[in-house]
Order: sequence, then structure tokens, then C-alpha cells
Amino acid sequence: MFNNAFIKSVTGKMESKFGKDNSKRIKTGVHQMQKLWQKEDGTVEDFEKFCFKNFIVDKEMMDKSFRRLENAFENINGLLVELKRDLQWNLHVDTGPILAIDYLVANFNLASHVDEDLCKSKVAFFVLLNFEMHTLDDCIKHGDKWSRRKWAETRLTHKFTACVPSNVKQKIHEAYISTNNYISNYNIYMHNLLTEDGKHLFPEGLKLISHWGLRDELKAQYNKEDGFQRQQMIYEVMKKIISQEIPEVVINNPEVDWKVPTNEVYGENVNNSKEPDTRYANLLKVFHAEKSADAYYPLYPTFIDRRFNKDREIPESVVEKLSVDLLTSKEFKKTGKLIEKRLNRKLEPFDIWYRGFKSESVYNEDELNKIVSERYPDVKVFEAKIPETLMLLGFDRETADFLRSKIEVDPARGAGHAMRAGRRSDKAHLRTRVPEGGMNYKGFNIAMHELGHNVEQTFSLYRVDHTLLQGIPNTAFTEAFAFVFQGRDLDVLGISKKDEGKEYLKALNQLWSVCEIAGVSLLDMGVWHWMYDHPEATPSELKNAVIEIAKKVWNEYFFPVLGHKNAIILAIYSHMIGAGLYLPDYPVGYIIQFQIEEYIKDKNLATEMERMCKLGSITPDYWIKQAVDESISVEPLLKAVRRALKVVS
Repeated sequence: MFNNAFIKSVTGKMESKFGKDNSKRIKTGVHQMQKLWQKEDGTVEDFEKFCFKNFIVDKEMMDKSFRRLENAFENINGLLVELKRDLQWNLHVDTGPILAIDYLVANFNLASHVDEDLCKSKVAFFVLLNFEMHTLDDCIKHGDKWSRRKWAETRLTHKFTACVPSNVKQKIHEAYISTNNYISNYNIYMHNLLTEDGKHLFPEGLKLISHWGLRDELKAQYNKEDGFQRQQMIYEVMKKIISQEIPEVVINNPEVDWKVPTNEVYGENVNNSKEPDTRYANLLKVFHAEKSADAYYPLYPTFIDRRFNKDREIPESVVEKLSVDLLTSKEFKKTGKLIEKRLNRKLEPFDIWYRGFKSESVYNEDELNKIVSERYPDVKVFEAKIPETLMLLGFDRETADFLRSKIEVDPARGAGHAMRAGRRSDKAHLRTRVPEGGMNYKGFNIAMHELGHNVEQTFSLYRVDHTLLQGIPNTAFTEAFAFVFQGRDLDVLGISKKDEGKEYLKALNQLWSVCEIAGVSLLDMGVWHWMYDHPEATPSELKNAVIEIAKKVWNEYFFPVLGHKNAIILAIYSHMIGAGLYLPDYPVGYIIQFQIEEYIKDKNLATEMERMCKLGSITPDYWIKQAVDESISVEPLLKAVRRALKVVS
């Protein structure tokens, strides 16, 4: 909108008025403003007047303005989080049947107007005029020398990398609401599955959500009588979901039987019509919504750029290299050979979820379910016992009570998730699925994962020095803390483990788990690049592309270890459909978790976790260096696996 001569004139006049000492700040502020200023924001005269009226020289006035902005954004963000949570309550929380109005209410989204309104009200331009925005490269190179105040100012300016129109934001919001509702209600009634000779393999009443419930049930079948047969059936169900060969009528329907091998469905007035590529239509819905915002981000012209360079602040090439380094390691191949030996059979594609290295209880799953259901008959009892749970993890009574006061627990429709608070007067929310009869072991395991999220969220909001720095660097880091809690579930139950004292197994389990999710991450990244290269693709074309990319990733990285050329199992993850390039957070999260676990091995979890969370949302590499005295690296994990392989060989 402005030519160079005009900008030079404005900065020259401002230097004359405010002094040459402020020359650098003036030039930086004016140039930052001009990138976002549009015709609807005012004329060239309006632009110049705004600069003269709102540029601050006095240090005390800068401090006051900063504090008021920080307070304002805590309230804006916090209120929007609370409103979003309340409006989506009936979709996320098990409150009974979902009504038509629930979808309409959930689609209402005041947050879609925030970017636009902050530009219209000129708050965005005030910030850009007075505070310097630093690129990711600047943050990585120089952030370790910055004060906490400068980091907070940097995070303030990062709120204004774009002014996205409200209609575009609303479109994105509605796409995720619709897609997540599809995912949250994608259940399979397992007792209704039949073998080719008409046998039921699963107990009555077992309802599993895809993919989480199916995957966890498959994991639970190792070492069970007829467990391999049940694993094979779950695997067949997964393949039919991916390929959309699944009969549509069996999804979330307890009234029909499904002979999985032949795809025949039995019941009144049913047919065998396949799901019409709905899975991929939902993924395309998210893609088109996110792509519609591209034009408004001059620094991040694609959603892929925004996910890696803006949200994660870890370049895509770095995440890819971490994943590839693990998948091509000798340690991965040797661990696969060890698993094959332990199972005494050739590996199957679903053995990417082998759990034989994981600490097992001396009790079987039915016994664990009984122990958990008696201890936690409903979510409110779990909530009431949060202090007890935290103290078993090493938290003192005062801290445990404080954390309990800031966390609420709700019964989830989906598998479960954690929702942070946005301001200090609010609470974080933990959601986990609780069937009739009380919480089961799977639900407890997920609840422990989500509790890890909630503790991080509470510490990094209430104990951080600037609320503009609330949170930790990105989702991978909060996943790391969630994994730390989840891995201590049996400790909380006070149950001894079969492999007590075999610490080396943790490294083998971690490597196998991170390699599995690293493959899924590479698939997710490949699919998003394909969609950008084929923006007019149909759901059917996208389905075929996902399957081909899944085969390619499998053949390159997993076939040398597990065999079975062209396996498509990596494409089962529901995150890929409804979470918008979320999966790359997981391998990074596992790697960071291992580094944290190694660091706190002889230390108190509670003390170290609080210290780390108080670092706030600085760049990932700077955070991990302060947290554990080293950069993000796969080498600590691979080194531990090498030691473990020597012990077991």
C-alpha cells in the first residue's frame, strides 16, 4: 500500500521529532506496521498520524503499556478459551445424546474475530510500532542472551504475524468442529465382529473408538490365549477403515453383526454399502480451511510453514531428520530382531505396537480393571484423588492441593484430552472416557497422560513470570510430560511390576514406540505436501494418495525391520484426519521425554517439572538446553538402547 518514498518520509519526520537515538526503533516499528496495514485500516495520512500519536519514547510509559497489554491478552485469551470450552461442552463431554443445536452452538466462535478486530482497533499496530518482532532465526541465534522481559515482548509481537479475516477463521473453526465430531463418534462394537466361521472373539459391550481404542485393545492381546487371532481381526478392521472398505452401517452401531473377512453385515434392513470416503472428505475439509488463510501470512505462506516454523518453532527438516535417524538406525533393526525372537514368530505389521518391553503389572487386564473401577467409580472420585495421585509421584501436599484446585475432570465422549486454562482465574480440564461400572485400566492410563498435560499447563500458567510466556515451547513438550505421567500409572496404583529392576527395558520400549510414531509423522507430513501439490483433489484421490504414501514410508523404513511390503497400517491414526499436522509433535515429544527421564532419574520429578515448566514458551532448543543441559537429540536414546541390547543379547 505504501511506497518506499512515503515510508522514508514518515521515518525521517519521526526521527526529527523523537530524536536520532530512537532511529532504529522508529524504522523497525514503521516497517513492521506497513506489512499489515490495509486500505480498510485507513489512508496514508491516517497511517502517519497513528505513528506520531502512538510511538512511545519514555521508558516508564513503555513499561506501563507493556504491563497493560500483558494483562489484556491474558484476559482476552483466557475468556476465549473458557467460551470455546463451554460452547463445545456437549460435543466433548458425555452429557447424553448430542442435539442438533449442540453443533450450531459449537460452531459459534468469537475467537474468529479477534485477529481482525485487533487490527481494526489498532491494538496490533500499536504493538508493532513499539515492540520489535524477531524471526525464528533471531530467536534461535540470540535468544539465550535475552532477558525474560524481552522474550515476553517477542511473544507479544508474534501475536501479529497476520490479520486473518473473521470469515476465514470461522471456516477453519467449523472444519475442525465437524471433523472432530466425526472422529469422536467413530466407534466399533467389538462383540458384533464375526470370524469367517461366525464366531465372536470379543466380550459383549466392548465399544472401541478408532484408532485409540482399537490400537490399545490390540496391544492388550499380547500373551493372551487366542490373542493373535484377535489382533489379526483388529488389523483387518483397521485396514478396512483406511481403505474405506468398511460397511458404513457398522460404524457406531450396536444393532448389526459384521463378518469382517467377507465384509457381510447381518441385521434388519441393512446393506453392505461402504463408507463413501468420508474419512478423506474430512481431511480435505481441514486442508481447504487452513489453506484459505495462506494469503494472510506473509512470513508463513502455507499451513505447513505455520505448523513447523510458527507453532513448533522447529524446522520441518529437523523433525524429519530426527525421525529418519531413528528409523534407519541399527538399533531399530536389532530391536525388531529381538521382538521376533521374543514372540517366536515372524513379525506382523501391527507389531509396531508390540508392548512386551513395557512394564507389565503382576495382574492381568481384568484384574486391573477391577482394581481401577473400585478405586475410581467415576471421574469425580478421580478428581478428588488428584492430590493423592500427585503425592505418589513426589509432589508435596501443598503443591498437590494447589494443582488439584486448578484442575477439573470431565467424562469424555472421545478417547480423552486435556484443555488448558488461558488465564489465572480459570481451571484446566481433564477429559477421559469412563464406561458404566467405573473407570477401567485403559481409561486410567489415558487419564494419567492427560493429568501430565494438566500439571504442565497449570505450572506454565500460574508459576511463569510473564503470562505472555505461558505454556511451554510447543505441543511436543507438553506431550513429553504427559508420557512421563502415563509411564508411572502402575506406580500410582501401588502395583508391582513383573520386570521390576529391568530398567533397560524402558529404552527398548521407548525406541520401538518412537519409531512407530515417527513413521506416522513422516506420513502426515507427506500427505500435507501432497494436498498442497494437488489442491483440487477429490476424497477418493486423496484416499489413494494416503495409501500410496503409507506404503512408501513403510517400504523404506519398516519393511527392512518387520517385512510385509506395502503395508498401510501407518494411515490408521485419527489425528491425521482431525488434528491438522499434529502427529510430528509425537516423535519429538518421545525424544524429549527420554531426555527428561534420563535427567530426572535420580532427582525429584515434582521439583524438576515445576522448574522446567516455569521456563515458559521460549524456543524449543533453548528450553531443552536449560531444562536438561543438552540439545534435542536422538543419541541419548540410541545410546541407552545399545546398552540394553548388550544386556538382553
